[in-house]
Amino acid sequence: MSAILNTYNRKKISFKRGKGSFLYATNGKKYLDFVQGIAVNCLGHSNTYLNNAVQKQLKKVWHVSNVFTIPEQEKLAKRLKQKTFADYVFFQNSGAEATEAAIKFARRYFYSKGKTKKNRVLCIKNSFHGRTLATIYASGSKKMTEGFSPKVEGFDHFNFGDHRKLERSITKKTAAIMVETIMGEGGIKIIPDYCLKGLRKLCNKKNILLILDEVQCGIGRSGKFMAYEYAKIKPDIVPIAKGIGGGFPIGAVLVNKKVASGMKPGTHGSTFGGNPLAMSAGNAVLDVMFKKGFLSNVQKNGNFFIKNLNKIQKKFPNVIKEIRGKGLLIGIVLHKNQNNFIDSLMQHNLLTVRAAENVVRLLPPLTVTKKEINLALKIIEKVCEKYK
Repeated sequence: MSAILNTYNRKKISFKRGKGSFLYATNGKKYLDFVQGIAVNCLGHSNTYLNNAVQKQLKKVWHVSNVFTIPEQEKLAKRLKQKTFADYVFFQNSGAEATEAAIKFARRYFYSKGKTKKNRVLCIKNSFHGRTLATIYASGSKKMTEGFSPKVEGFDHFNFGDHRKLERSITKKTAAIMVETIMGEGGIKIIPDYCLKGLRKLCNKKNILLILDEVQCGIGRSGKFMAYEYAKIKPDIVPIAKGIGGGFPIGAVLVNKKVASGMKPGTHGSTFGGNPLAMSAGNAVLDVMFKKGFLSNVQKNGNFFIKNLNKIQKKFPNVIKEIRGKGLLIGIVLHKNQNNFIDSLMQHNLLTVRAAENVVRLLPPLTVTKKEINLALKIIEKVCEKYK
């Protein structure tokens, strides 16, 4: 019997090594990994450049404390500032922590301005913002909050695409609107550019902060460094994680000067956040990602993948309902049970992961090749033949 708490329905498979887009299992099989730790391993498994950067730092210093200046942290923060809207960055260890911090920063900003009752956050119902007590109530999912009462107050919700409910839900107590630029766990649902522009205008008009959760869709996953760039807007707060460490746990919150003005020494902290070892991984990821042509190649491969998935959908309309996504954040919406479909893909050596609304998520590394995408397409088509 396992000593690990039973909170996951784990597949009966484990891996001994990985390289690029592939994982090698203890059962001797080779799998095309289009999970990649759920959009985490942006450079694939065992990337040589990332490995060397971390090994180099291992010989220096792993961890000190944020009571000291950490040069590697200063470097990564400066680079994120240069590539985004942000004026300041706060480092943590995970997406949930980053989103929790984003909520704190929004509330603290209005508190610092004397508006102590302006502290509620408006979110999309059945979104996903993490697993802490605050973030599960921010997500507005009955399933996620069941058994964890009393309710964490301060969150209001509207349904995806319900603009009228959104505007009706805004009150004098609304401090921020927080949405995922592209919903990941919620079913790979893209908030259109015109909606993001509208949110920005609405927040400006109502004196509300705009928080765009890019934990899953940020750091190159959409084909842009940050997914909000497509809409040509500037949010106030953006939590990030997953891809920024390339597999090493890093979370961060990007904020503008306005939001930063509410935070003073002692108002927030993290023991492990921004430690030298994590920062060496983050800087190595950016070294690769900021090379000329890297992100345009993600866009090109994403477009190729989605275009060909749509061809498969047209061939098997009774199996596949819809293809969603942008860049290499892709969802296949099925008519039939997603779990059976995922198991069948795995039997053909393609690893995928589920999302809400009967969606199969495809999250290849951003370094995936067209040859590897074609291999995945062949497997998906073969499984569709089985289920037609």
